[in-house]
Amino acid sequence: MREGMSSRKKIKQGILYAIMGLVAVYTLFPIYFLFVNSFKSQKEIVASPISLPASFDFTYLKNAAEQIRLGESVVNTLVITVAAVVLIVLVSSLTAWMMVRNKTKGSNLLFLCFTAAMLIPFQSVMYPLVNLMENLGLKNTGGLILMYGGFGLSMTVFLYHGFFKSVPLSLEEAAVIDGANIFQLFFRVVFPLVKPITATVVITNAMWIWNDYLLPFLIIGNNDSKTLTLSLYYAKSLSGQYGNPWELIFPAVLICVVPILVVFIFLQRNIIEGIAAGAVKG
Repeated sequence: MREGMSSRKKIKQGILYAIMGLVAVYTLFPIYFLFVNSFKSQKEIVASPISLPASFDFTYLKNAAEQIRLGESVVNTLVITVAAVVLIVLVSSLTAWMMVRNKTKGSNLLFLCFTAAMLIPFQSVMYPLVNLMENLGLKNTGGLILMYGGFGLSMTVFLYHGFFKSVPLSLEEAAVIDGANIFQLFFRVVFPLVKPITATVVITNAMWIWNDYLLPFLIIGNNDSKTLTLSLYYAKSLSGQYGNPWELIFPAVLICVVPILVVFIFLQRNIIEGIAAGAVKG
């Protein structure tokens, strides 16, 4: 009887592992496809797009980096990402903390508004918002950072709100008795206690902003201070007159994807832990 149960359990585990393996292959295949074709010539890509390259020639990566102006694009994207993430973290954490510590009908209504804002699709407010930014003279890098801050606010407030509920009020009362003002209370006592959710907020928002194409396209367009995704789109050499120059397209896309992919691989544990902890504490 036990042997029969044990064999059935092994069969179920085997089926589960097989399904997980297929899902892993399905998920990783696009990355493999992009990687192997980033080191091939146009002829080799067309002839054998799935096979490994005959030799790993980094010339194609170098040419692609020159075409998308890699250095300038990375700096622009990094400045926008860092500034927007800092804005999101500061505003959302302070807002969530004040709503948690001031339990009134107004704070509850405000929290519901932030929660409801997560359900509004960007496409429904896209054109009115772009027109507003144009009228205000903010169709530039500064305006883009403000828009990222606004769009990232609702989800981040929701996450911080759940986490701040777990911070003991007695710690804040003790800090106030010791003479701490409101800024010292928050940045020296409260904010260090929410590092797990802060790490999650920073990583998820940074990944979203770094990879985003639509918002920079609408706000910055073909200006000089283009992000990586815009540089990839506007690079004339990547849109051939008589076909697609795959020997430039694949390495250019790989250059754009690798930084954020590496960050996700090394920090995915922080993302999962932060979201799980926020869900439990909320």
